[in-house]
Amino acid sequence: MAEDYRINLTPDDVPKNWYNILADLPVELPMPKNSEGKDQIADLQKAFTKAALEQEFATDRYIKIPNEVRELYMQMGRPSPLVRAKRLEEKLNTPAKIYFKREDTSPTGSHKLNSAIPQVYFAKKEGVERLTTETGAGQWGTALSLAGNLLDTDITVYMVKVSFNQKPDRKNIMNIYGGDVYASPSENTKIGRQILEETPDHPGSLGVAISEAMEEALENDEVKYSLGSVLNHVMLHQTIIGQEIKTQLEIAEEEPDVMIACAGGGSNLAGSLFPFLKDKIAGNSETEFIAVEPSACPTLTEGSYEYDFGDTNGFTPMLKMFTLGHDFVAPSVHAGGLRYHGMSPIVSLLTKEGYINPTSVHQTDAFNAGVTFASSEGVLPAPETTHAIKAAIDEALKAKQTGEEKTIVVNFSGHGMLDLKGYASFLDGSMENSK
Repeated sequence: MAEDYRINLTPDDVPKNWYNILADLPVELPMPKNSEGKDQIADLQKAFTKAALEQEFATDRYIKIPNEVRELYMQMGRPSPLVRAKRLEEKLNTPAKIYFKREDTSPTGSHKLNSAIPQVYFAKKEGVERLTTETGAGQWGTALSLAGNLLDTDITVYMVKVSFNQKPDRKNIMNIYGGDVYASPSENTKIGRQILEETPDHPGSLGVAISEAMEEALENDEVKYSLGSVLNHVMLHQTIIGQEIKTQLEIAEEEPDVMIACAGGGSNLAGSLFPFLKDKIAGNSETEFIAVEPSACPTLTEGSYEYDFGDTNGFTPMLKMFTLGHDFVAPSVHAGGLRYHGMSPIVSLLTKEGYINPTSVHQTDAFNAGVTFASSEGVLPAPETTHAIKAAIDEALKAKQTGEEKTIVVNFSGHGMLDLKGYASFLDGSMENSK
């Protein structure tokens, strides 16, 4: 009988609660604070839904997932499979076992629906007519647009201009789902117009796009802002990934030696790793946790751990996090979802305390890993996901040198079927490597 390398769960296995790591942090998380002469914390109450803020500061270890949200999770494809990358292992000739959690199987092709659905659900319950948001590579904007369609809520998306131009099909899909999409910086907002006046060819950044979306929410009573990463309520929603992985590894009778995820704002990393970091913090695990970022935007590996704004204009409170500075504009690498100047305060704290090991990857090395993976396993990874795959391949090759039979788990955060322009530039040799 052939060995089964795909570990599937049933709909009954979809978690009934989100896991809140705030209940288990090894040290206290520094709280957001206002900048001098401003009250951005009060502005949060105007910009965000009540539910988002309640979840942001909740200290309960588990928070119940509403039945309607759980039902939509199942309708949109949860639970997702955990697959052993047997052909990749054979290509690398490694004794390591490599598993990848397939978050690319959602209709939007990434993990982002895990937070988009509950955010729109709670906004709808509060009578919100429209949500605004930012998006880098477009996966968050796509997910929120679909969630808005499912729950009859209008969505406005500010997409980082360089990604808007690199990935036109992302805009098309958002439009199909009913989302209104604008290249950021745009003429829609005061901050957008100001930036364009000063720098007409500004490529955009996630910090700028967040400022534009926040400005709309702060100036319109019927509009709220929805964030795709960084803050705890988003991390919380994503923990269904790691909880499913735990169940799947129990079925496979495996204990993870290394767990890997790419890191931009922190959502897919938190979602897949936090339920396991809980055990590490409690002293019950020897698992190593690796966060992988682009060398072009090395927030965790080269940034400073300090208070900074989450956006370019300073609409958000100041957050204690690893940051490259809120006015940082990353080079136009194809991993648009990883071009953020800051990092989740919780991910930053756990990195500072030594629970997460950060590393950075050059763009061409990441794409090379993506091609290696796709040619072995048949699944094309998103540019963001290739960073995690590169680190997984490196760990598997280390195991080959030492002869260790390690178990490596990668969160496969999204597919690359709408990123073929990037792959084309890699294949024809025109892709510029990051610094």
